[in-house]
Amino acid sequence: MARLLSLKLATVPARLRPLPLALCVSAGLSVLYIPVAYAAGPLPNGGQFVAGSGTISSSANAVTITQAGGSRTVIDWNSFSIGNGNKVKFDNGNGATLNRVTGGNQSVILGTLSATGSVYLINPQGILVGQNGVISTGGRFVGSTLDTTNAAFMQGGTLTLSGTSNASVINLGKIASSGGDVFLIARSDVTNQGTISAPEGTAELAAGAQVLLQDSSTGKQTFVQTGSGGTVINSGTVRAAQVNLEAADGNVYALAGNHSVIRATGTATRDGHVWLVAETGTVRQTGTVRAANADGTGGTVDTTAQTLSFGNADSSSPAVVAAQWNVTTPAFTAGDAAAGALSRSLNKGTSVNVGSAGDITMNSDIRWQGPASLTLAAYRTLTIGQNTTVKNKGSGNLTLRSDASAIDNGGSVINRGVIDWSGSTGIVSALYDMNGSFTPGTLRSNTAWKAPQYSGLLTQITAYKLVNSMADLQNVSLDLAGIYALGKDIDAGGVASAPIGNHNTPFTGQFDGMWHTIANLSPQVMDFSTDLNAGLFGVIGPAGVVRDVGVVTSKVGISYGGSGLLAGDNQGTIVNSYTTGSVFDPSQDGNTFGGLAGKNEGLIARSWSGASVSGDSINGGLVGYNTGTITQSYATGDVTPQYSTGSGGGFVGFNEGTISQSFATGKVGFGSQGSAGFAFVNNGTIAPDSYWNTETTTQTQGVRAGTQLPASNGLTTAQMSTEASFVSYDFSPTGVWALPAGATHPVLRWQVAN
Repeated sequence: MARLLSLKLATVPARLRPLPLALCVSAGLSVLYIPVAYAAGPLPNGGQFVAGSGTISSSANAVTITQAGGSRTVIDWNSFSIGNGNKVKFDNGNGATLNRVTGGNQSVILGTLSATGSVYLINPQGILVGQNGVISTGGRFVGSTLDTTNAAFMQGGTLTLSGTSNASVINLGKIASSGGDVFLIARSDVTNQGTISAPEGTAELAAGAQVLLQDSSTGKQTFVQTGSGGTVINSGTVRAAQVNLEAADGNVYALAGNHSVIRATGTATRDGHVWLVAETGTVRQTGTVRAANADGTGGTVDTTAQTLSFGNADSSSPAVVAAQWNVTTPAFTAGDAAAGALSRSLNKGTSVNVGSAGDITMNSDIRWQGPASLTLAAYRTLTIGQNTTVKNKGSGNLTLRSDASAIDNGGSVINRGVIDWSGSTGIVSALYDMNGSFTPGTLRSNTAWKAPQYSGLLTQITAYKLVNSMADLQNVSLDLAGIYALGKDIDAGGVASAPIGNHNTPFTGQFDGMWHTIANLSPQVMDFSTDLNAGLFGVIGPAGVVRDVGVVTSKVGISYGGSGLLAGDNQGTIVNSYTTGSVFDPSQDGNTFGGLAGKNEGLIARSWSGASVSGDSINGGLVGYNTGTITQSYATGDVTPQYSTGSGGGFVGFNEGTISQSFATGKVGFGSQGSAGFAFVNNGTIAPDSYWNTETTTQTQGVRAGTQLPASNGLTTAQMSTEASFVSYDFSPTGVWALPAGATHPVLRWQVAN
């Protein structure tokens, strides 16, 4: 039997080369090849069970390994190769067999290897599946030059694979697992130029000195723990529920061409997901990478690398087809090739998020049509270069962010080119550090643009100062007309802070939480002694907007006006916001209390509160006193009026405004002045699509005084758990409301999405 040789590809005759010359020369790979004389008929030999038990039987061109179904065994072999036309079968039920080669020859699979269960083939001398080689398993297939212990394998579960061999694992043929995963692992080089299929599991190629192999039914299963500078190359076809190419400190080449693709298809338990990982190395991508869930929607591709290479800038260069493509790299300067890859992916409907641990500079145009969105997030500064245009026609959004780590590093957004949204209905957001700056450059908006209903947006293109700390939050009061966004969740514990704005100088700017939260506001840390209104915002003026924010696990009280966790008095707009915690008054001084806002004179839409409310006068689960408009909102917190002056409503205390499409579920205590399931007093308009839970509120009456709600609007918990009970509520996939499985009441769809 001729021995396989390990040679530099440049020295191998062209007819024997398993990989394109240009590829391997550029990668500097050592590869295996098969001399023509080797096409004889080897079979595995010298096999002995060293853990577990079973039988090995041989014939002229076949070997059969039999073990009890569901069991695990380890076999040490002198050699393990399969010649043309030869077959090796593992009759191991749904069990697993580890095959370790102890001799000095590589494993060459030119024939067929099949198994009912899982097969592990470990050979420090290398593994090559030839062009006509076929591996087919019902469970997992692992081909590795790294080894593990018998004890760990027999125990099952997570394995640590390690070794010093520089041999390669190469597939030129077909490897398939009908019910499990496919893993090719080596310290030096892992290459797929053939076909890998794992429709129910993951297909993962990993290069490293130590690799963790774990069991997961939802995510990737190989993790390179110790790098080796190794290389992972795919120039063939990989189709699996999820795909991972990982080399840590080495290089990953995703070289799929027009007929060779990396495709993740997802299952009922796995999202379609592709990982291309070379954290301190290079990822080079050409061709198309695809990811979708089992139903054809969604799908994610994650690319992580020290250096990114996207080949040429022409139409045959790479693209990602998925719902989301996340790119992470220490620094990103986009020339024609990178910009071309991003543009093509966006045009295929893939939203792209580029995150950099350094600066981001865009030096080439990015243009696309359709709904996909682009996010560029730089550690410090983001720059759009001169003569560079970023343009969308369709409904795509653009987010330009500096100081992506939200650490107040002075990051700026600098536009020296053109941002053209004149043909788009999407939005542009530029986020920069409070100590940085925004250079607008040339901005082109759509003159026909209209803000989506209840979005709280005022302009199509908006620049925000980032609020990353309590100090930043306090500084909002220095410019009450400014435009702000939360850069991350903020914990207010232990820092004294006055409410933002008062009746003399209300907040008149914009505050976008970007779906972040502010936690642990309390009377001990909130100084409102100089104001009549308590809350994160004392008074939001008529022009003020607060949106997309949560105030959580907080306590607010002891005011002489309105008290709410988000606002004492809202005269402007609050949308897509929520609160949890408590609002209370330990003294009897005639105040107004609400879980979200003490008083509402403006608009509150698509918001909710789970805060408990306990005051001495007017109390409401969402708002104490409403003279404005509240719509598509709800309250779940308990309302417990205090003293002889206390009154309460599950949703609102006093209503002199308009309320629609809203409900309450929190327990309402009996105040001395009275209580009701939805509102204590209604002198305004409460639409007939407003409801309360008669069981959880303990109230059979929706309104105590004024215009009543029909008794039929009082629902049981079972009725609250049914979409049909809520007349006019839109529960469609694009609607305002959702009713998750097992939920006892509807929630706002943005809660599910965020």
